[in-house]
Amino acid sequence: MLSRTPPMGFNTWNTFGENINESVIKETADAIVEKGLLEAGYNYLVIDDCWSERERDPETGKIVPDKIKFPNGMKAVSDYVHSKGLKFGMYSCAGTRTCADYPGSFDHEFLDARTFAEYGADFLKYDFCYKPNVANGPLLYRKMGMALKASGREILFSACNWGNDEVNTWIRSAGAHMYRSTGDINDSFPSMRDISLSQVDNLAYSAPGCFNDIDMLTIGMYGEGNVGSSGCTDIDYKTQFAVWCMFSAPLMLGGDIRNLNDKMLELVKNKDLIRINQDEEGRPAFCTTGSREAKSFVKLLSDNEIAVLLVNFGESDAHVEFYFEKTPMLNSIWRIPAFLPPPATALR
Repeated sequence: MLSRTPPMGFNTWNTFGENINESVIKETADAIVEKGLLEAGYNYLVIDDCWSERERDPETGKIVPDKIKFPNGMKAVSDYVHSKGLKFGMYSCAGTRTCADYPGSFDHEFLDARTFAEYGADFLKYDFCYKPNVANGPLLYRKMGMALKASGREILFSACNWGNDEVNTWIRSAGAHMYRSTGDINDSFPSMRDISLSQVDNLAYSAPGCFNDIDMLTIGMYGEGNVGSSGCTDIDYKTQFAVWCMFSAPLMLGGDIRNLNDKMLELVKNKDLIRINQDEEGRPAFCTTGSREAKSFVKLLSDNEIAVLLVNFGESDAHVEFYFEKTPMLNSIWRIPAFLPPPATALR
């Protein structure tokens, strides 16, 4: 099973957007290994949109890499990533064009899947822009799922349809291993808060084999990069990582790995939080108590352990009740105060 636990890795979009090239990918691969992130479990390096030429090859019909950004071709980049012990990810779109107006895979699914396999891809993020009005969204994802299975290579299928068409009711049948249920995140507290709160009713749909993707992490961006926005505080990033781990969301880093500071590296390598996210039973978290913005979540873990998250997304101190004396406990990961100031997170 490709996604027995939530996938972990890095995606280029949040930081680099269209400013990707061979050097950036190689430097990022080096940094993932050198900074201990591969050892912590982050084993996918995914190139997002803007990697290809603006049009397909007129003779073969294939999507081809931008000759300036990737002068040695995509297979050379893939080989370098693999040489570091990492897995290599690529991007396409279910529509006629990608979200940044590069060639999409509509009506070319089987050709493109074979092309990605030739490039050595282990992961495909499949977006949802420029879908023809007459096309059926779920069928497009099923078609690419079949194409990937027929490609001759085992490729993790990351379906990114932003939660449309009641995606959680059919996406497993499309062969997806993770699926987006939200719009795009940006590096701001309101964006992280709204995405987190929007998922309270969707938690049960995440399970081994196919996990609910609530978008890439913005940890360590501090307002810089492609989705920089207003930026977040260290407490905001701490809250984000705790929520993503409790929600069994894929942990796809989006900050510039090369420049993550020590505090953020320590956060994303936190063994206790990663263990909660990667628990072998993959049970979904559930919301137990709380107001609209201050909530408690519980996740049942293997070996009869329980993880509890108290989080305040509001603008004032909050009181969240949870009766710890009635609950078998993990060791405290973060201290639990009597009241949670905004924003704040506590884990046991």
